[in-house]
Amino acid sequence: MTGATISLSVLAIAALALIGVVVRRPETAVTVGGRVLAFAALFLLPGLVLLGGAVRHYEQARTTTFCLSCHLMEPWRESLHIDDPRFLPAAHYQNRRIPVDRACYTCHTDYTMFGGVDDKVRGVRHVWHAVWGTAAAPVELYEPFENRACLACHQGGRSYEEQAAHAPYLADLRDGRRSCVMCHNLAHEIDRLDRFPRWEGPQ
Repeated sequence: MTGATISLSVLAIAALALIGVVVRRPETAVTVGGRVLAFAALFLLPGLVLLGGAVRHYEQARTTTFCLSCHLMEPWRESLHIDDPRFLPAAHYQNRRIPVDRACYTCHTDYTMFGGVDDKVRGVRHVWHAVWGTAAAPVELYEPFENRACLACHQGGRSYEEQAAHAPYLADLRDGRRSCVMCHNLAHEIDRLDRFPRWEGPQ
């Protein structure tokens, strides 16, 4: 258990204890101090617990472990262990070009709960289908992959800026008129994973 989890647990227990006092002894709320206690018990502490829990789970949802914890995501987990340097996710993951503990989030920050309202609604639908076992829409990008995810790390890097293949297209890549995945097009390829060898490194 982390310190944040323990703090939230203590706060939740304190909130429940104070709610118990206010409910069992409503006369406590007659005085000004009692009203402050009731407000803290019924609104302030529960609000802090909810906010703290939301922040904690939001942070946890950015981890690779969380993203790949669903059985539906198993092919994407496998795609990180393909032994082929042209294979974009695997090359980044295996060579630590992205934080391994936030591999999915690093490239897909606009997906589901990290994106706009439409993304959040789609994310809730995915959760609904996963929990209730109903047929779900396939997991896929809803919009074309944006260069900003690539440029967030590569722009300004010498190996990117000085590479002869990039030089004629740098302005178009920055403006989004040309997509990085036009050339770097071996992404997760989940329907073709059996055609690639596996890297037996750390899982």
